[in-house]
Amino acid sequence: MLTDYFADKSVLVTGHTGFKGSWLIAWLNQLGAKVTGVALDPPTTPSHFMAADMEDGIKDYRVDIRDREALSRVFLKTQPDFVFHLAAQALVKSSYEDPISTYETNVLGTLHVLEALRGLNRSCAAVIITSDKCYDNVEWVWGYRETDAMGGPDPYSASKGAAELVIRSHIKSYFPEGSKVRIASARAGNVIGGGDWAKDRIIPDCVKAWSENVSVQLRYPNSTRPWQHVLEPLSGYLNLATLLATNPDLHGEPFNFGPQAQQNHSVAELVQEMSRHWDQVSWNLLEQPDNTHHESGLLKLNCDKALHYLQWHAVMGFTDTVEMTAAWYRDFYHDPESIAVTTREQISRYMDIAREQGLPWAL
Repeated sequence: MLTDYFADKSVLVTGHTGFKGSWLIAWLNQLGAKVTGVALDPPTTPSHFMAADMEDGIKDYRVDIRDREALSRVFLKTQPDFVFHLAAQALVKSSYEDPISTYETNVLGTLHVLEALRGLNRSCAAVIITSDKCYDNVEWVWGYRETDAMGGPDPYSASKGAAELVIRSHIKSYFPEGSKVRIASARAGNVIGGGDWAKDRIIPDCVKAWSENVSVQLRYPNSTRPWQHVLEPLSGYLNLATLLATNPDLHGEPFNFGPQAQQNHSVAELVQEMSRHWDQVSWNLLEQPDNTHHESGLLKLNCDKALHYLQWHAVMGFTDTVEMTAAWYRDFYHDPESIAVTTREQISRYMDIAREQGLPWAL
């Protein structure tokens, strides 16, 4: 089904050099799309984008989404059928260190994407990705629904909540019913998978330390998160885009994409499971965690809306998610020149799992 929609279509992805964005353009390439990427240089060294030679076969624009005029020129030149907006400042700790850049990128950058969409005079389905941290997290035990309050105690979370308000306002103000451009927002978080080397994330911390045979330090071992493989929300974004293009009732709607409710595991449980797939491992608890930055203890999403309207749900369990993640990193450290093959094989494997479960988007 996805190939039917994306083959030979013009697809613009912002943030394509980042972790999630690079996996998305790899998938779109396998679907036969004509991909245009808009982003800054890869945020880490190494990076999935560079390791898997993602620059081959795409139009690669290094444009800061805070530059409204430059961004609009790319949109007008590309004339996209689909847009996926993933460019963001995505780290909580960095948001404390540089709140102004965080708000400029996550709020003003999103506004610039919306304005660029306003400049199009053609049919286009746009999925704007924010984060599960857009919700005002009050540490309750049930999952957040799309109608729950926006907010957050840290600059990153607040910027994502503010971006959602901007999206809602702009749709109401400038993209009325019957608009050629249809927009939906997507909320997901705590993704893991091969190719992530971002600072202060638990899986990158583990693989960087273990690849050098040193111990990894766990800052918040009891914090629980709805861990999911990066391909899970990406399948949701792709599915949402295809249905948004054909169903006007989805215009303006937000959607959560996350694992099943029982798949909340602590940091310590994640590291323990990851260690089963690595030869030399050790870890210890940080004696004095950084208490100057807010760290949520419990966070999960209710994804009933995606199941009802999109017939979407996550397809992999916790153990398979961690195994696939560890396998990618093992392949990278063993034979980095062949990692593009691993990426393609894992996308195909994921689609096979979804197909076996009879999900419409995978058939």
